Amino acid sequence: MREVDTIQQAGKSGRAPEQTFEETKYLKRLIEAATPVRVKLADGEEVVGTIEYYDHSFIRLTRKGQANLFIFKHDIKYLLEET
Repeated sequence: MREVDTIQQAGKSGRAPEQTFEETKYLKRLIEAATPVRVKLADGEEVVGTIEYYDHSFIRLTRKGQANLFIFKHDIKYLLEET
């Protein structure tokens, strides 16, 4: 039996898992600590606030003195913790 066949039979496909749950852990930590974040959107706009809620499609960003935002995750280029 070839080594490749043995690996596949053992349930190891050699691909990375589709879900690591690291995003969930990170977002929970940001929410619990009320960490201010800067969100850079795909169109170049940046918004600052704290994440109050998230699900698989979007985050809710709470901002002081401005309207709260629901931001779709596919529109987020990156997210940075504010210092």
